[in-house]
Amino acid sequence: MTINGKLVVIAGPSAVGKGTLASFIVQNYPSFHLSVSSTTRAPRSGEIHGLSYFFLSQEEFSKQVEAGQMLEWATVHGKHSYGTPRSPVEKALASGQNVLLEIDVQGAFQVKKALPEALLVFVSPPHFDDLKDRLDKRGTESELDKAIRLETAKQEIAEATKFDFQVINDDVARCAHEVVELSQAT
Repeated sequence: MTINGKLVVIAGPSAVGKGTLASFIVQNYPSFHLSVSSTTRAPRSGEIHGLSYFFLSQEEFSKQVEAGQMLEWATVHGKHSYGTPRSPVEKALASGQNVLLEIDVQGAFQVKKALPEALLVFVSPPHFDDLKDRLDKRGTESELDKAIRLETAKQEIAEATKFDFQVINDDVARCAHEVVELSQAT
């Protein structure tokens, strides 16, 4: 496969604002295309199949994994599977588009292994307590789910030094600009 675009992977702990950051980049930097991930979890309020995620049954997801149709995939927080469909990413890169993946830490390392030219950017919160506050404000997880996500966040933050770059999401516009600048510098 000939790659003419850049692949930028943003990853970080739950509630760090990866989705908000990715949306801001796509809306304000037209050279970036956001890859739509697949998941086995149910849609949250306002999420749309094919735009927010491809919402799949566990059986559909497993079939795609077995067929090699996922660039990366993982079961996250011991509950739901998430993955990046391979074909749309490869087609976009081949056509010269810059592709942005908003995925978890495990998936970022899988992408780097499959496509070594990928730029891995770890998104950190200004302070760890910000994650708890953001999870509380989001209001989509039970107390047990929040505790699991925060414990996972500690493990993910410990992996940050393995990324090409680290950014702090203290201001979405500033952080987005930094991610775009990093992608252009490499």
